[in-house]
Amino acid sequence: MRSVGIVGAGLIGRSWAVVFARAGWSVNLFDSDLRSLEAAAGAIGKIIEEDGLSEVSGVVRLSASLEEAVDGVCLVQECGPEAADKKRELFAKIDAVASSDVILASSTSTIMPSAFASGLPGRHRCLVAHPVNPPHLIPVVELCGGEWTDFEVISRAGEFYRDVGQVPVVVRREVQGFVLNRLQAALLAEALRLVGDGVISAHDLDRTVSDGLGLRWSFMGPLATIELNAPGGIGDYLQRYGGIFREITAAPPPSSVWDAGNVERVVESWGLPPTPDMITAKSEWRDRRLQALGDHKKQQDPTTNR
Repeated sequence: MRSVGIVGAGLIGRSWAVVFARAGWSVNLFDSDLRSLEAAAGAIGKIIEEDGLSEVSGVVRLSASLEEAVDGVCLVQECGPEAADKKRELFAKIDAVASSDVILASSTSTIMPSAFASGLPGRHRCLVAHPVNPPHLIPVVELCGGEWTDFEVISRAGEFYRDVGQVPVVVRREVQGFVLNRLQAALLAEALRLVGDGVISAHDLDRTVSDGLGLRWSFMGPLATIELNAPGGIGDYLQRYGGIFREITAAPPPSSVWDAGNVERVVESWGLPPTPDMITAKSEWRDRRLQALGDHKKQQDPTTNR
């Protein structure tokens, strides 16, 4: 049985615990905040039960110390605070106590590996493994190393994530936001511009994605999508429609779409802000929909698109 140490028992750490436990791995979960660690135990049990996986709940163990969490593992999944200084401090501690052959991966969404691991003796085994929330329902994980990260480490990490049912993709060099967040930022900026300029309402904007682009993008990427929208494939599509897209992208959304005035217009179009109970209910609804979509995708033959 393979074993993973998860450092940080917040939302992402709990979800990662489910990912590995679901695949039959032994999970050591640690958090310096005992209250967070104790709360995680119940939350993980609830997720596993709702996932129909109560028989594997015993493989998740709460660790009393960092040393105990990394003992005997082949991978450490760090899920600490999203702050470079805190990650540097935490990775220094992990690097000091984890066996030399253990891979050290951070769940950070925004911090480059060079910002927290460049000065470590074991920096060659450190990388970012950026998931999407919640990773137990959304499988992609972006693997990004620093210039000093051993490629064998990235390759072996990819094998581990595939083993637990995730879909690893390799980001070949450090770039702010990695790939997923850069794509998300581009779409979100245009969405904020269109709603803020009064071109479309906030809810109709969302429907355009959820009942339009999102239906195809849930199982094929943007390049696979345009390949089928012209007889000659991607090149043909770009030749046919590249001109209008060039005109559109010649004037990209300005950074002012993130300013308070525009944000206020978007929020006003959306409606009253949700209460905490509404956020909880919507999150649970989202997770049920993601689970159903994941089950549907598993029933399909992924080789039929080639």
